[in-house]
Amino acid sequence: MLDWYPAIRECCAYWPSAFMLQQTFQALEKSFIEDNDACIDCPKATVEVVCRIIVDELDDQGQPAKPKEENPSFGVWVSAAVRTLKLGDVRNSAFQKLVSQHHKLTETLRVLRDDAGPVSHGKDGFIERLSSYHRRAAVLSADAIVAFLHQAYLETELNLEQTREPYERFQKFNALIDEAVSLAARIEEDGDLTVTAKLPAREFISITAPASRFLYQMDRQAYIEALNAARSLPAVPAETK
Repeated sequence: MLDWYPAIRECCAYWPSAFMLQQTFQALEKSFIEDNDACIDCPKATVEVVCRIIVDELDDQGQPAKPKEENPSFGVWVSAAVRTLKLGDVRNSAFQKLVSQHHKLTETLRVLRDDAGPVSHGKDGFIERLSSYHRRAAVLSADAIVAFLHQAYLETELNLEQTREPYERFQKFNALIDEAVSLAARIEEDGDLTVTAKLPAREFISITAPASRFLYQMDRQAYIEALNAARSLPAVPAETK
């Protein structure tokens, strides 16, 4: 079966914990399969959610690109994502034209949604439905924009202090650290765990954490098991605490 939105599918799979993105994608798939004109609205919404994720992840707090308007337009969100990705900084005329064409594609998708999408704005109840070609054009346009933005995002160097990306995203960095750093651990008198990382040049970093924080950060299932085990203990009388 022909896949009309492979880039959107790949992008949504990349952020499985972005629940609003997942819901929007589910609505897109359902409306597209059912030949419902709502799939004109869903691709536009998908692009906008992707732009929001990218802006939140990459925005420079010193020079924020995040829109200040209460309800930014579709084009404003796409422009903000392009700026945070620094796509306009590339000194290549052909690439600049490519960026410009994606802006035009964004505006065309917005106009198509405004004119024909039945979900976001009420329409004449007796207006004719769109053809499958119109719906496919909307989905293909959104897919091209998402492919452009997501691939640029994957090639961007992230801010390690603020990123929400998973540990697995940084395999090269992880390998460098694992080769150069060793760990030692001890239990403090109050039961806290202290882990000391020995860095190159004989430098050390120590991190101390109670059992709850260690389990919560390292293994969520282990945290739940520990919580259940703690809950099963008999209550300690207040006077003995």
